[in-house]
Amino acid sequence: MSAVDRAARAASDAFATYGWLNGRKKGELLRAIASRLEVTGDAIIAIANQETSLGIPRLKSELARTCNQLRMFAGLVEEGSWVDARIDRGKVDVRSMLRPLGPVAVFGASNFPLAFSVPGGDTASALAAGCPVIVKAHPAHPETSKLTARAISEVVPQGVFALIEGYEAGTELVKHPLVKAVAFTGSRRGGRALMDIAAARREPIPVFAEMGSINPVFILPRALRERGAEIATGLHASVTLGVGQFCTNPGLVIARQANTFIEELATKMAATPCAPMLTSSIAEAYKTGVARFGSIVNRRAFVDGGAALFTTSAATFLDHEELMEEVFGPSTLVVEFDDREQLLEVARRLEGQLTATVHAAEGEIDDYRDLIQILETKVGRIVVNGYPTGVEVAPAMVHGGPYPATSDGRSTSVGTRAIERFTRPIAWQNAPDAALPDELKESNPLGIVRMMVPGLLLAVFYHS
Repeated sequence: MSAVDRAARAASDAFATYGWLNGRKKGELLRAIASRLEVTGDAIIAIANQETSLGIPRLKSELARTCNQLRMFAGLVEEGSWVDARIDRGKVDVRSMLRPLGPVAVFGASNFPLAFSVPGGDTASALAAGCPVIVKAHPAHPETSKLTARAISEVVPQGVFALIEGYEAGTELVKHPLVKAVAFTGSRRGGRALMDIAAARREPIPVFAEMGSINPVFILPRALRERGAEIATGLHASVTLGVGQFCTNPGLVIARQANTFIEELATKMAATPCAPMLTSSIAEAYKTGVARFGSIVNRRAFVDGGAALFTTSAATFLDHEELMEEVFGPSTLVVEFDDREQLLEVARRLEGQLTATVHAAEGEIDDYRDLIQILETKVGRIVVNGYPTGVEVAPAMVHGGPYPATSDGRSTSVGTRAIERFTRPIAWQNAPDAALPDELKESNPLGIVRMMVPGLLLAVFYHS
């Protein structure tokens, strides 16, 4: 029996109990994981810094984000209304709610060794849903993965969590018949491979893959005239943050008559010091991407192995689909448009993205409602007068988007909706009250918010 098979069988066995834990007990476990990570925090941060060179301040912030995320999901399941309970007393009595899928495979990311890896949002949301988790560690930070996995294993029941390593083990995990869903953060090639493996199974399973984005930034004309220098400063900081190794890195800027803006941005990019990237393969892929762009468009600023700024016309951009590909690193492409219709055509031609940003002067966005309508079909998050990097851990956050940004544009990996990925709706028809879960009982003993039909009214009935 392989390590993957042992982990999958143990997770399936654990699901028989863990999948039906009440919200209070799951909340306690999630809070215990957060506390254990904090107790081990100094060791985790030291090892993570050795493996990634991300720096102590960044890693401290990431650990805090990771623990806050765990506690956010703890609060969600303790309150309980997330199950989306619906009660219909029509011709027949039908009651429905969300239930967990079963064991979930989570693939750790390279660029966030904590927040999107072993103890990250995919793990937190799957555990909150009631699903045991098997994490495939990322090879960029194996010791960090082991240490954080140990912290989790020390506080959860047997079989609820496991860590595996290796490419072949990851493939075997997705193929395993006891695994019911997959979460992945990484490249489009990696995400597509997992999607294809999962679809080829005798029982296909959902893959929730976040696969990258160029996160376009649209600078409207009045905003550029009024705040061009300010936007250039903010954009430079966003592009080069973390050596550009963020899935929300703004890799495309669309503006009109932007010569002064480009010069200001080019000066800042050219003065950006080099820093090590996460892995040699990421650094090599970045150099290849920069060289590819340089053969098609103008290179306005370049630091060997570091920041790069490219410029081109909207006509050239629209003629070269390869310019819409992600270059994972501290680079961006400024596309200059001639008129409104060309701006809208650039937006129409974009692939699915995690984010789009619009910089607008006061009242200017009202004149570009057509642009906003297009972007609503293209992205998961629209940022106004800000920058896409820095995904707030908040209940309403959406960190997802239409394919190929993600494999399922209806999902998010950040925010409390992330829990829904690992659930499915189940209905009870004409069931006696004693047979119903507490969330659907007539007296509503948990006091959760429920949708009552007919009328489609949200109502809370407290047990008295």
